[in-house]
Amino acid sequence: MPVCQFIRMTAIPSLPPSAPAEPPGPVEAAGAAESSGHPGHKDHLASPVPGHFQNPDETPPVTLKRLRFLDPLRWLSRGLQDVRAAPGIAVFYGSCFWIMALALGWVFRTRPEYAMSLASGCLLLGPFLAMGLYDTSRRREAGLPPALSQSVTCWDSHMGSMGMLVLVLVVLELLWGRASLVVFAVFFNTGMPSTTGVVQAIFNPQNWSFVAVYTVVGGVFATLVFSTSVVSIPMILDRDTDALTAGITSMRVVIENPLTMFFWGALLAAIVFVSLWFWGVGLLLAGPVLGHASWHAYRAAVTPRLPTPA
Repeated sequence: MPVCQFIRMTAIPSLPPSAPAEPPGPVEAAGAAESSGHPGHKDHLASPVPGHFQNPDETPPVTLKRLRFLDPLRWLSRGLQDVRAAPGIAVFYGSCFWIMALALGWVFRTRPEYAMSLASGCLLLGPFLAMGLYDTSRRREAGLPPALSQSVTCWDSHMGSMGMLVLVLVVLELLWGRASLVVFAVFFNTGMPSTTGVVQAIFNPQNWSFVAVYTVVGGVFATLVFSTSVVSIPMILDRDTDALTAGITSMRVVIENPLTMFFWGALLAAIVFVSLWFWGVGLLLAGPVLGHASWHAYRAAVTPRLPTPA
């Protein structure tokens, strides 16, 4: 017998053939699944919190819905229903909008050189007030009781995205103001008007070219502001998304539904214009209704995120 074979036989005793392993029972399998981190095991398949996605790092695509031309009337109707359901909250935010309008009108009449600065301040504050109305509509939609304390502070967890979006809106507003000054300097033919005779001076036949150019320039900037903000702020509140995604989504809504969004923008402008008569008292009702209606516009235009199935 060779020496190597003799060493192997003496050092490693022969073992009996092993029986085939029995499959684990249900109790052992469940225990192994709970202790394992493999994605196919039990802890991964456990039902997550409803409304959250399985992978928090994966951002689902934003899909839009087709809007009908008369949908804005339905949004206004639902906004009025929200006001009736939470009248105290509506009075609070309506009063805020009214005070802002009174302050802006008083500064324009007495110290017009500060009107642009105050308008920028209102543009900073307005989106945060509107978000409170969006939160109220969202809570009613979810079957939760509206709360003023909750609506006033709903923006604190979205401060980064809101700050960036408001900054973009302020920059657009400042560019709009500078462009208006250039149009005045180039096309206004009767001298800069006083605050008391501004309407008569603007519609003087000698200034028709100014009216045409100012309308075009103002329309371009108004379209940019409206397109950037029409659904972006409700989307930030609802999805906690970044300002860039929200702004691009808002523009997509306008581009894919131009007639409906034009109708909605015209309704907003007309209602605000009428509300400013009689010292702006109409904003007590119009402000909350339009705020709630804007939430329903977002819901109608952007497909809600689907919760992860259990």
